Amino acid sequence: MEPELIVKSIMGLIALLALLIFLLFYNPNKSKKKAVTPVQPTEETKSSKEVEETSFKVLVAMIKNKKSDAKKLEYALGMILKHHGKVHKKMGLRAHPEFAIYENIIFTLCRHPHTNKDLIVNFDRELLKLNPDYKQEINDAITKGLNSRGI
Repeated sequence: MEPELIVKSIMGLIALLALLIFLLFYNPNKSKKKAVTPVQPTEETKSSKEVEETSFKVLVAMIKNKKSDAKKLEYALGMILKHHGKVHKKMGLRAHPEFAIYENIIFTLCRHPHTNKDLIVNFDRELLKLNPDYKQEINDAITKGLNSRGI
């Protein structure tokens, strides 16, 4: 090929790359400023604290927080079992994709610095009562979590 054609092709590709990088970082909503209005707490927002404490994400965050003590762990595990303990049925022989979150909770609980055997055993027992179809998966998750601790 001719050197002039190669140079023009490289220049064209560089220009195209620059355009794509610009589009990657360009955010049209960034330039528009929105007016912020302060929100006054009402009865509904005050009662949302109770809802927030039972939300699944908040409870999982409590368990994942390494600074949570045994009482907070016990509270979070109790609320998960009470409000979110039932996992969807299996899809044939496979576990429901939502069960991966519960496996992660079990694994995190086993590795938590402030956990104890009673918390692990009670959570295991209650989760098995609520989800007998997942017995093998729960046992495997606990085994992996306990083995990962390293003695």
